[in-house]
Amino acid sequence: MKKILASLLLALGLAATAQANTGGIAWDKAPAKTNDLAALQNGAKVFVNYCLNCHSASYMRFNRLKDIGLTEQQIKDNLLFTTDKVGETMKAAIDPKQAKEWFGGNPPDLTVIARSRSAQGQGSGADYLYTYMRTFYADDTKPTGWNNLAFPNVGMPHVLWQLQGKRVPIYEVAEEHGKEVHVFKGWEQVTPGTLTPEQYDQTVGDLVNYLQWMAEPAANTRVRLGVWVMLFLVILCFFTWRLNAAFWKDVK
Repeated sequence: MKKILASLLLALGLAATAQANTGGIAWDKAPAKTNDLAALQNGAKVFVNYCLNCHSASYMRFNRLKDIGLTEQQIKDNLLFTTDKVGETMKAAIDPKQAKEWFGGNPPDLTVIARSRSAQGQGSGADYLYTYMRTFYADDTKPTGWNNLAFPNVGMPHVLWQLQGKRVPIYEVAEEHGKEVHVFKGWEQVTPGTLTPEQYDQTVGDLVNYLQWMAEPAANTRVRLGVWVMLFLVILCFFTWRLNAAFWKDVK
């Protein structure tokens, strides 16, 4: 429990830093597809291939992926790269000492990252992650060669750059309160990626939905049960009302 709380506090701290540094950048709305098994399966594939190299999801077991429609054999054949046991937790492939040397600290655990990343008035943790993974840009002044609009001066490199290609932001100079400010207007594609912009956005959406599902796998079941409970209570209230009327109909 202490490890879970520590991981959550670290994620919240990073989220607060990001919010402070963004200067009010608007977050894009993440697609809501946590009930789409095909999207979740693709998101799990992207997570294992690109995220699990550095980030662990140490409170999620590989065999839990059967809940999104994967068989144990599919998990073994396609997703088991950091362990040989399907019942093991998702541990990062990177050596923690190397991670600290390369990035200045160990990359945070991502098991509950979609629940911990949030900000008042801006959106959910999924919206932040969706925006974050789509606003990396090439920056030769940074050690990794990358920067991010949603999290300026981020230490993480753009792990999906081959899919998205290299981009740089376009700014316009505007006047605000008597001072010149640079306003973000769009992107300039420097080199193409292996995916089109639409395909890349869909891939990131699948990844974010998987992260959201992983943070609380029982969420959709809880919502469905909640709907049935509310319907039951409505029907019960109706019958209770009619029964009460029948009991008191002869009372003057």
